[in-house]
Amino acid sequence: MVTVDDVRRIARPLPRTEEALVRDRVKFRVGRIVYLALSRDETLLGFAFPRAERAGLVAAEPEKFLMPEPADERYNWVRVRLAAIDESELREIVVEAWRMVVPKRVAAAHLG
Repeated sequence: MVTVDDVRRIARPLPRTEEALVRDRVKFRVGRIVYLALSRDETLLGFAFPRAERAGLVAAEPEKFLMPEPADERYNWVRVRLAAIDESELREIVVEAWRMVVPKRVAAAHLG
């Protein structure tokens, strides 16, 4: 199981990333765009993900992934149960979510 500390360790070094506490929830963003948000109890991680692909992701692995809260359905967003993933999966989720919100040239420079 991964924790909020694992999320921080992976997300914080990514260029332009800022951590914020918003209404008792830890969020990571680039500028004003949030790409990761932990639930208040830190068991779920919402992350940027292509809206057109999320139903397939959730259907393929419903034990790991959940649709966004109804208020977030209009966004490119999905959620994952932190207890259901390992650090390798977390790293992929965090980096891909970050790539969705950062300029392509920044991602290319950082990821080589």
